[in-house]
Amino acid sequence: MKERILVVDDEPSILELVRFALERDGFEVVTAADGEVALREFRNRPADLVILDLMLPGKDGFEVFRELRKESQVPVIMLTARGGEADKVLGLEIGADDYMTKPFSPRELVARVKAVLRRMEPREPAENQILRVGEITLDPLRHRVTVGDREVQLAPREFELLRMLMANRGVVLSRETLLEKVWGYDYVGDTRTVDVHVVRLRQKLEPDPSRPTYIETVRGVGYRMRDL
Repeated sequence: MKERILVVDDEPSILELVRFALERDGFEVVTAADGEVALREFRNRPADLVILDLMLPGKDGFEVFRELRKESQVPVIMLTARGGEADKVLGLEIGADDYMTKPFSPRELVARVKAVLRRMEPREPAENQILRVGEITLDPLRHRVTVGDREVQLAPREFELLRMLMANRGVVLSRETLLEKVWGYDYVGDTRTVDVHVVRLRQKLEPDPSRPTYIETVRGVGYRMRDL
C-alpha cells in the first residue's frame, strides 16, 4: 500500500514540484492550497505524513498544526520561506518532526520524508523480552500477562496485539499496521477485527474500560499504548 502524503502550500509551483518528486518515489500525494482545505482533506482520509507550509492564507501553518495535533500524531515536516531561526525553533518546539527552508532541493525533501516515516515504523518486540507498562507485565516466554498481582488470561491474538502495543508504547499504530503485524499479510479481513480485540483487551486490563488508562484511541488513525 502506498504511503499517503498531504502537501499544504499556497504556491502552485511548489505543490507541483513536491507532488512530482514524491510520486516519482512511489508515494500517493494529495495537495491543499490553504489550511481549511488541508484539515478537511486530512479528516476525510488521514495521511501518513503532512508537509506543511507556515505562510498560508487564512489559517497559518502553526494554526493548522495545532488543529492536527488535537486529533492525530501524524508526522509533520514544516516548510517556510523565512530564514529566521526563531520560526525553526518554534516549529520544532511545538512538535514538528522536521523543518525545511525554501528554496529546497526536492531530492532532499523526499529523503527527509523517508527518514521521518522510518522513525515512525513500529518496533518489532524482541522474542523473549519482558514488557512493562504501568501495572501491566507481559512475559512472552511464559505467555503470561499480569495486572498488578492479578493474572489475566488472553487469547493468542489478544496477547500478540498487546505485545505489539506495549513494545511501541507512546507511538500511534494504525489499524492497518496492527492488522498486518498481528494477523499477517495474508489475513483476509477488515480493520474492525482490530477494534473488537482492543475492546476485549480493555475489558480484561482496564480498571474502567469506558475510560481507558492504557490503550488510547487516536481518532481517525488507530491506537496507542500510553507510556505510563
